[in-house]
Amino acid sequence: MKSPALQYRFDGPEDAPVLVLGPSLGTTWHMWDRQVPELMKHWRIFRFDLPGHGGAPAYPAGSVNDLADRLLGTLDGLGVQRFGYAGCALGGAVGTELALRHPERVASLALIAASPRFGTADEFRQRGVIVRTNGLDPIARTSPERWFTTGFAAAQPAITEWAVQMVRTTDPGCYIAACEALASFDVRPELGRVGVPTLVLVGSDDQVTGPAEARTLVAGIPDARLAVVPGASHLVPVEQPAAVTDLLVRHFTSAWQPAFDTTTGHMAIAASPVKPVLAAAPPVAPVAEIAAAEQPEALGRPDPYDAGIKVRREVLGDAHVDRAFAQADEFSGDFQEFVTRYAWGEIWDRPGLDRRSRSCVTLTALVAGGHLEELAFHTRAALRNGLTPAEIKEVLLHAAVYCGVPAANSAFKVAQQVIREETTPQE
Repeated sequence: MKSPALQYRFDGPEDAPVLVLGPSLGTTWHMWDRQVPELMKHWRIFRFDLPGHGGAPAYPAGSVNDLADRLLGTLDGLGVQRFGYAGCALGGAVGTELALRHPERVASLALIAASPRFGTADEFRQRGVIVRTNGLDPIARTSPERWFTTGFAAAQPAITEWAVQMVRTTDPGCYIAACEALASFDVRPELGRVGVPTLVLVGSDDQVTGPAEARTLVAGIPDARLAVVPGASHLVPVEQPAAVTDLLVRHFTSAWQPAFDTTTGHMAIAASPVKPVLAAAPPVAPVAEIAAAEQPEALGRPDPYDAGIKVRREVLGDAHVDRAFAQADEFSGDFQEFVTRYAWGEIWDRPGLDRRSRSCVTLTALVAGGHLEELAFHTRAALRNGLTPAEIKEVLLHAAVYCGVPAANSAFKVAQQVIREETTPQE
């Protein structure tokens, strides 16, 4: 099925090369308002909103690759084949994905407040639990302290309130899906394949994806340059608009890679570094790369261990799984491997039930068996799998009828404590 198009707008002359600006999680295309007047003197500016942001249709995208595909589909429909790209945070992840998967489309790249991996998967899935339980208000109220320096937030109350309202009006389901996209995003091993000129730009005071993450990008991308903007935090285009605009103009003016000509096998010569000629032809095939040698298919069924460890981490969280393996020794290590391979790789990875349903079954079975310690971490897993506290309550009430009131009484105490811990927003 065709991916839904993104909400977008154009600014600037129709005959200019296209420069795409990608937004951060929780923002809209208006985060780029202060850059557009200068940038549109040189380029035709294309801005887009993430699904469910800024009034955009609420079609959740659960991976960065899905967002990149939707962006390309939108640009294809508009006849835009080649473009420069600048993205902030999640928008930067989309740009990295484009440069890796569709290098023939990207002429030049700017990654702002970006990272090859954003925090930990657990952090973003926990944020999804908070939003599912409490809505977006707790995230909205704390956004200014993540996005801006303290001095800027105090001096610019109107912008601070704008930021809060921007998050508060986002569709919660799309926000949760975007958190899941960031949780699963990790391109650290692939940075060496980013083959376009890249500016990595970061605020000096960014506590979310700061200079350390920026340096990781620069170290991994062959043709990358670093720019650190003093006195700016995570949403650096809003906090230091003039500095960011100047850096973007200088980068895209001087580092616009000409299109790859598949008929000659060479780079096409652009008339000007500022105004390269956009290809009118359909998208060209990616530059060929050396493929790994094909491996013969193994006889019989594939080993479910790799699938099991992936599912186990997604459901229980990296911290829990890492702790379980760290505590394993020669005596218990085989059991951890057994559980990973058969419980998680064989059963939890079966397509017959979704993870929400499997969490309901698991909670009920644990109540019946009186396994309260496992009930605690599977209550956390149920929240991560999309069950709300109200739905977990219904599961335990149902279990009380069939498993007994004493068992359910103990289960309610355990689940109540876990839900309080997991759904209380961090102030």
